[in-house]
Amino acid sequence: MTEGRESAGILLFRHTDEGIEVLIAHPGGPFWQSRETGAWTLPKGEVEPGEDLLTTALREFAEETGYTPPSASPPTPLGSVRLKSGKTVHAWAVEGDLDPDRFTSNTFTMEWPPRSGKAAEFPEIDRVSWAEPERARQLLNPALGALVDRLVATLSP
Repeated sequence: MTEGRESAGILLFRHTDEGIEVLIAHPGGPFWQSRETGAWTLPKGEVEPGEDLLTTALREFAEETGYTPPSASPPTPLGSVRLKSGKTVHAWAVEGDLDPDRFTSNTFTMEWPPRSGKAAEFPEIDRVSWAEPERARQLLNPALGALVDRLVATLSP
């Protein structure tokens, strides 16, 4: 396993009167500030050497949302997808609910502005939102849309 080339995450979903919604996350930091379509992701993070993939997914969900993933039912594996960058993302679906207005994310530090010598701190995720599958596919990184499709297929009778 190459460090930084594999991530694991949770695709949280809930049932509504209109169908299902999935929780999507917008990356924080200056590079993503004005990007919407194709920029969103799911709460996920890098797999540490020797770390179990599901353990990573659960840890990263908590770090990036401030919520412990629900445990009423076991996570459903959604498989993996490869991003254009070459990174592989492994994902599990978990049913649950959370208030997007009350999420909290961990932070990262980077030099900003570039070549300024100044360090600035940014949230890894600057906001989360519930979206119906069709809308989620529009906003998510294109490769991650396949995970939404797999969830929908899993939930279909």
